[in-house]
Amino acid sequence: MSEHIRPWRRATLALALCGTAAVAVVAPATPASAAVPGLVRISVVSATNSTDFKTVTATCPAGKVLTGTGYELNGAAGEAIVDDLRPNGGVATAPTAVTVGAYEADAFAGNWSLTGYAICANPVPGLVRATVTSASNSNDFRSAIVSCPLGKVLTGTGYELNGATGEAVVDDFRPNGGVAAAPTALTVEAYEADAFAGNWSLTGYAICANPVPGLVRATVTSASNSNDFRSAIAVCPAGKVLTGAGYELNGVTGEGVVDDFRPNGSSVAPPTAVTSGAYEEDPFAGNWSLTSYAICATA
Repeated sequence: MSEHIRPWRRATLALALCGTAAVAVVAPATPASAAVPGLVRISVVSATNSTDFKTVTATCPAGKVLTGTGYELNGAAGEAIVDDLRPNGGVATAPTAVTVGAYEADAFAGNWSLTGYAICANPVPGLVRATVTSASNSNDFRSAIVSCPLGKVLTGTGYELNGATGEAVVDDFRPNGGVAAAPTALTVEAYEADAFAGNWSLTGYAICANPVPGLVRATVTSASNSNDFRSAIAVCPAGKVLTGAGYELNGVTGEGVVDDFRPNGSSVAPPTAVTSGAYEEDPFAGNWSLTSYAICATA
């Protein structure tokens, strides 16, 4: 019967068959892009000695920007306080480095050092640094809430104690958000560690970007008891990477020091978790706990 197909019918059939073949050839799916490509962790360590003050600046590799921060006090065991965790940048400039400074809380004869951590990535759309500073006076307690500009989300955090020089501690360094909500603001709270007559203030820094796919806040809290040391590791959900972090001391009101605020990862591997560790700064009989916060985005 096919021998008697008229020429116009034969041409139509050929076109139909070609169309069927074209539909059958499907290009492979393009893999989803990472929300924050090129994510790595950079670290820099100060000298180890018994001087009262240490400072380091961790700078992102050329072409990368700073999405988050971290630090580690090595060998001080509660006798030193990070006074400055300051990302550079500004309201129209992407941060690219973080400066970390620490003082001895009390006279401490041992040797210690300070590590600064920068979480860095390829340029992130809309990345800027927002800032809020509290009043400056001699009150025992300070609070500062810094929000991202409208339409932006929080990728990382920072703070600065101004004028306290080791006499105040950050007790609350808490991004908002949740397991299904992107963080958009940071609450920073600080207490005097010992009675301090001078005026001092607190600055909170928020590293903010245009909406980032999959951005959430993960949380873990240690046991609550009267032990001298606490540790809490917040791990990003499967398939996500760490852009920044935070912590919170619960119940210790100026008598605890976060000694370790350490993102994992390396100069070639993206971070996926943050370890927070805290010591009692002076003997404290009450129960207290430590919460660690991880800000995470789609890998």
